[in-house]
Amino acid sequence: MINDYLDALVESYIFYKVPRWDIKGRKYLKTNAKYYSVDAGLRYMLLGKEGADAGHILENVVYLELLRRGYRVSVGTIAGVEVDFYAEKDSGIEYYQVSQSVLEEATLLRELKPLSIIDDNYPKFLLTRDFDRSNYKGIQHINVLDWLVRIWE
Repeated sequence: MINDYLDALVESYIFYKVPRWDIKGRKYLKTNAKYYSVDAGLRYMLLGKEGADAGHILENVVYLELLRRGYRVSVGTIAGVEVDFYAEKDSGIEYYQVSQSVLEEATLLRELKPLSIIDDNYPKFLLTRDFDRSNYKGIQHINVLDWLVRIWE
């Protein structure tokens, strides 16, 4: 019954259904898709400011921007951890983790872990609101606002 409602919301273009991609097995998983809103304002309308989670809203914005840039976007899974976005188009694959901030070491390690497990040479990005341009063994840490306007290249 809940799936019927979710399907209706996807068919009416209110939400996007994003499938899970097994990075190591190179196949789509049949369960645990994620849903992103077409308009972050809907979240505010339903939950108010108290229910607002800036990290989830930021992730939603990055998802929509990846779509706008022409990527086929999935939620990645590897070794039991989630990669926020597995983004693919004809020019190649890119991996993304999105977090409000990684100034706390525990948060930084948590966000880097999924990307560090991936053993291919495709670009890996950690997008945050922090003003940091570090490189963690090939994982580029970029301010999400810079990424949105592409001034980091």
